[in-house]
Order: sequence, then C-alpha cells, then structure tokens
Amino acid sequence: MAAWKTKNLKLLTRIVPRYYPQVTATRNLNLQEFHSKDLLKKYQVSVQDFRVLDSKLDTKALADFKADEYVVKAQILAGGRGKGHFDNGFKGGVHLTKNRDEVVKLAKSMIGHKLITKQTPKDGIMVEKVMVAESVNIVRETYFSIVMERTYNGAAIVASPAGGMDIEAVAEKTPHLLKTVPIDIYEGITDKVANEVAEFLEFKGSLKAKCAEELKKLWQLFIKVDATQLEINPLVETDDGRVISVDAKINFDDNANFRQKEIFALDDLSESDPKEREAALHNLVYIDMDGSIGCMVNGAGLAMATMDIITLNGGKAANFLDLGGGVGPKQVTAAMKILESDPKVKAVFVNVFGGIVNCVTIAQGIITACKENPPKHPMVVRLQGSNADAAQKLLQESGLPLKIIKDADTAAKVAVQLAQ
Repeated sequence: MAAWKTKNLKLLTRIVPRYYPQVTATRNLNLQEFHSKDLLKKYQVSVQDFRVLDSKLDTKALADFKADEYVVKAQILAGGRGKGHFDNGFKGGVHLTKNRDEVVKLAKSMIGHKLITKQTPKDGIMVEKVMVAESVNIVRETYFSIVMERTYNGAAIVASPAGGMDIEAVAEKTPHLLKTVPIDIYEGITDKVANEVAEFLEFKGSLKAKCAEELKKLWQLFIKVDATQLEINPLVETDDGRVISVDAKINFDDNANFRQKEIFALDDLSESDPKEREAALHNLVYIDMDGSIGCMVNGAGLAMATMDIITLNGGKAANFLDLGGGVGPKQVTAAMKILESDPKVKAVFVNVFGGIVNCVTIAQGIITACKENPPKHPMVVRLQGSNADAAQKLLQESGLPLKIIKDADTAAKVAVQLAQ
C-alpha cells in the first residue's frame, strides 16, 4: 500500500500542479471558467445552463434564462472565490439566489471591483465578468481527469468517487478511492473502460450508462483540443437523474497553437504580471518571486540551481528568467530591461552555461542593454561554456561596471552581498 501511495502521489504532483506549485519553463494558457464551459458544451458534454454578464449588465442575456435557483460567480483566475471579499466591502465571489432580479444586483456588486482571496495578490484582482449558472441539486460529487503522463507514454485517467475536494488528499488518506487507468491513444476510452470507470465512480443503473457516455465525450474533447490535462471536479449526480460536469480545468499543449487558434485567442492575459507578458513576447520565460536578486539564466535546471545557490548564500531570488536555448542578442537585451524594471531587484546575477547558447551572444545582449539603459543595480556575470573566454573579454573591454566571476558559488556570494 505504501508503495502504491508513493507512486500515485508522485503522479498527482505532476497532474494537479495547482496543489503542488512547481517552477517549469512554460506559461499555461489561461481560460476563464465560462470559456471552459463553452468548450464542454461544444463537445456535447453535459453542463449547467449559464450566461455571462459584463460591465454593461445587459439583462437581455437573462431574458430566456429560467432556473429554480441561480449561481452567480465572479470570473477571475484564482480559487477560493466563495470565501473571498471585495474592495468595496461586499462578501463572497459566489452567491446563490432564486430571484432573477437579485442576479443583476449581485453582479453589480462584483463587476468593476477587486476580489481578494487566498490565491490573489493582496490588493485582489479586478472582476470584469460574472457567470450566472443554473444551480443544480447535487446528490453526489466525484472526480474525473485525463492527463498526459510520461510513465504511461501517453494519456491516463485518474478518477475517484470522492470528488469536490483536493484530490491529493484523497490519494494520501484514502488511496483505495483513487483509480488510475492508462489509455491507448488510438483506441481512446472504449465502452469497456468507460463502464469500468463509471462503476468505480459508483454510478448505478441508468446513471452508469449516462456517466460512461459523458466520459467518452470528455475524451473526444481532450483529443480534439490538444489538451494535456482535463480535470472535472466535481463530476456530479443530480437529484433529477443527470450527470453533469460542474467545474472544469483544462490545460493545452502550447505547441498546438497553430491548430487551436480560436482557443488560444481566448487566453486571458489581464491578470498576468506585465513582466511575464513582456517576456512571452520575446519567447522568454519569466516568473516573479519575492527576493531581491534578479536572475538571468539559460535552462530551467540551471535556473533552479541558481536559486538554490543564492538561498544557500543567504539571499533570495527576485525572479526566474529563463533565456532558453535559441536566444539572440535582442532577447538578452529585452531580458535585461525586464529585470531592471522590477522595483524589488537590488542586484542582477547572470549565470549562463553556454552549450546551444553562445556566451558571446549573451555578452553582446548585456552590453547593448546597458548602453541603451545604464544599469541601476550592480551586476554579477558568470559565463561558462561555448566561447566563454571571448565573451568575458568583450565584457571586460566594454568598460561597464560589471563583476565578472567564473566560479558559480563565488558569483552567488557576491550577488547576495551586493543586494544587501
């Protein structure tokens, strides 16, 4: 049992990243909840009926929308909305009401105001839209997801009859309630697999057949939109005999952008850090942190090692900025400007190991950036690998006030001292 738990907890750390934050060299496509529901509807997956209201508060959208009870949900890219509060004093980003007129009042209290939850910045996130959905009477909540998993060389189902809660807690405390099924990418979710999973999810009688059909539709969605993760939490049984996907989280393969232009056009950048958006324009990966040392590196592994060595020497990284392998001088210049724009940064540490990347390219980019915008902070540069000696000579002859150090540990110590 212990070995089973260990294996599956490791799997969950990869497939449920919102519970186990990790630094990776990707930027996920951000879709609001109503966009995900639109995709589910397109592939005939059963969802609650819903409408979307924006700042215009156009009640025409609600004219033909009748329900016994409505759920009004603020649309931001953060969890904990129900327990959050707004900057205008209004409590809760999720409300229930049976009065359609009350829906507009609730929406007005949310739209144009910042919602503050445990997962938002301290000053909250501006709410631009609310989703108004049909409230359903839930009899049971289950969990269902499809993920790309390298240990299976393809897709896998992860399912549990214990839905509506953190799935890693299920794996740790009640591992017998978690089922993992590898899926043949050519066969997909067959009738046999769909029925076995529906039975494991404890759907009975006619509901078992309905659940199996929903699972097959979710597979079609997963394949057709080039998803890397499709998580339904919860997949519910209602008191009127329906099987409904109440909440969905979908991650997409960035390499499929050219095939999924309509979906990628929905990417909501409004809540992302401006520095992250600027970095993405130059094919750089930038993740903000709370330290004082700006880090420019090439490769996610070196980035994490650099952050470790800074921490071991008593400092803290202000960011994770990965130049990648195909970087040019213009991208290095852009990266320098991004680092310099962060008010938390007190010193900059450039740590590059040239393999695919030519160290001369890095040096040229640094020189250009510093000449265009004289550096506001002390800078430590450590270049090793391809053409490192030529690159160091360029930097030395540039006349710029740089600390050029070959040893990584020494360079990190100096960066920490300068930041202090």
